[in-house]
Order: sequence, then structure tokens, then C-alpha cells
Amino acid sequence: MSWSGMVEIVWEFAVKDEARGLFELAYGPGGAWSKLFANYPGFRGATVLRDVRNPGRYLTIDVWETESQREQALDEHQVEYSELEMEFEKWTESKTEVGVFRMLSEAAVRPRIKTSSRTSRSKNR
Repeated sequence: MSWSGMVEIVWEFAVKDEARGLFELAYGPGGAWSKLFANYPGFRGATVLRDVRNPGRYLTIDVWETESQREQALDEHQVEYSELEMEFEKWTESKTEVGVFRMLSEAAVRPRIKTSSRTSRSKNR
């Protein structure tokens, strides 16, 4: 399946200072959140972003092949999901679903070409 067909669910969290480490572990690689859905068809992973200007603000992005696979996983793991949510609520001041997004295109990052000013001047002579 191409990345363009997948859905990405974006959440914003305001995390209490004393709980930032726990939050990062729970949502990070091998954390409780990923473990809950890791073997479920359609789950492609989760990304955690921390705001560089406001270290208590986080975005999480859950990637699924389809929205219906996500909904099915939530239905089938409702008890475990609810237990995690209750634990996470202790660590956060707020949680907001930003939205469900579908990638329209993928940008490529090109490496910077390093040229010295001497090399550039030499070629121009």
C-alpha cells in the first residue's frame, strides 16, 4: 500500500512537567501505546513530536493503512485502550484530537551541497 492511502491521526497533548519522561516512554518506540497496536493489521507506527519552544507540548501521529482498520482495532482493544487513556490522563493537562489526515504528496529532502568559496571563485576565473 502506498503512503498516500494511509491515514494519520494527530493529537496534541499538554503534558505535566513531572510526567514528560513517562509520556515519552509510553508513546516512544516499544512503549505501551505502540505495543497495544503493534501486531494489529493496518497499524504502521506512531511518531512523537515535542515542541522546541514549549517542552510540555507534544504532538502524536498514529499511522494506519485505513481508518476502518483503526476503528476495528479500537473496538477490539477497547478495555486496554481505556486503561492506557486513564493512565495518560494523570500525566496530561489537556488532550485534543487535531484531526485525521491523509497524505497528499511526499516531499523529498535533498542533501545540501557544500562548496567552498575558493572552489566557486576558481571555477569562475
